[in-house]
Amino acid sequence: MKKVAVYLLLMLLCAGPVALAGAMQEKVDLNKADAPKLESLPGVGPALALRIIQHREKNGPFRRIEDLMNVRGFGSKKFAALEKYLILSQSVTPSGTSPKKSGSKPPR
Repeated sequence: MKKVAVYLLLMLLCAGPVALAGAMQEKVDLNKADAPKLESLPGVGPALALRIIQHREKNGPFRRIEDLMNVRGFGSKKFAALEKYLILSQSVTPSGTSPKKSGSKPPR
């Protein structure tokens, strides 16, 4: 009985840092992150990181975090697991289009 108690105590002590590490995961910007940064996400390896980068290069920046599900290998389950770790650098208007920049230069 003592061995079981010690074993359970050790499991709890070891699980604590793992749980905290997930809670302290730095947010990753889908539109700026390089491959190593993307690979720091739980469940994302070199192949998935490369697909994210290729999707950005082909289609432009992500407009919504949910657009990650357009990348092969990211379904609703994987997205749900990663959503809390993701941010976007590019702001979009409520209609879902990127804000347009004025072509004129500011006065001097």
